[in-house]
Amino acid sequence: MKSLMLAVVVSSMMQGLVWAAPLRVVTTTEDLAAIAREVGGPLIEVESLTRGVQDPHHLEARPSLILKASRADLFIEVGLELEIGWVPAVLVAARNLRIQPGGRGFLDASSVIEPMEIPASSVDRSQGDVHSLGNPHYLLDPGNGQRVAHAIAGKLTELLPERGEELARREQAFVRALDEAIIRWNARMQPYAGRSVVTYHQSWSYFLRAFKLEAAGYIEPKPGIPPSAAHLDQLIRQMKAKRIGFIIIEPYFSRSTPELLVRETGAQLLVLPPAVGAEGVTTYHALFDTLVDRLTAAFGRGG
Repeated sequence: MKSLMLAVVVSSMMQGLVWAAPLRVVTTTEDLAAIAREVGGPLIEVESLTRGVQDPHHLEARPSLILKASRADLFIEVGLELEIGWVPAVLVAARNLRIQPGGRGFLDASSVIEPMEIPASSVDRSQGDVHSLGNPHYLLDPGNGQRVAHAIAGKLTELLPERGEELARREQAFVRALDEAIIRWNARMQPYAGRSVVTYHQSWSYFLRAFKLEAAGYIEPKPGIPPSAAHLDQLIRQMKAKRIGFIIIEPYFSRSTPELLVRETGAQLLVLPPAVGAEGVTTYHALFDTLVDRLTAAFGRGG
């Protein structure tokens, strides 16, 4: 009888240890990691496979990424083919059945998003890095961040059903805080509604729509395609004619061509953090605080 009672106690202790161990979550970007941390709190440990200063389109399936994936309980990707060049190779090499697409430990965050810019016809390489499922840079709209938080909370609840109420509370707190912040950000950006900008890559579409700005043109003639002299000449003429005074680029793009446009047009060059982890941004809220601060300051100076 004593042996049986001891076995029951040991079994209960072991179950408690399993329950107490944080769930291992691996994300493809730091934006997703930041949202997951807000929702999961101490119930999870999160690692991102990319840093905010990296272009998530172009990575390699390095051994360090494969090792992280091999240990994950939950794998979260942006989707919409953003990571198509490297995530499939990481997942295959990781040999982790828990996190394969379609499994309990896999989440394509784009499943809760209404994508922008879905091509009207079939896509081929002549069109550049066009994503056939739509523009994948949707986390630059904070409303989409709220939708993704809900999806992450749902997936974590599947894996940790006994902590469902806590996860729901954390998700609701994150969403409420974003609701309040969105009101504040919109109020600050409202005086500049309709302002036109040029961007390097077609990655700011969701942000521009969310804050009622306009994309007047792109330095890349097609996504991922370097600009020709003829394209730049046309863009310069357009910027001068419409008095477009702002160029937005990510920190991982070369500044040589944008600086040429600055010299030719007098526009302001704004190198903005496109994700958590860039330029010291540590949270999803802080990303939009930084973007709104920088843009309102630039627009206030005029251009």
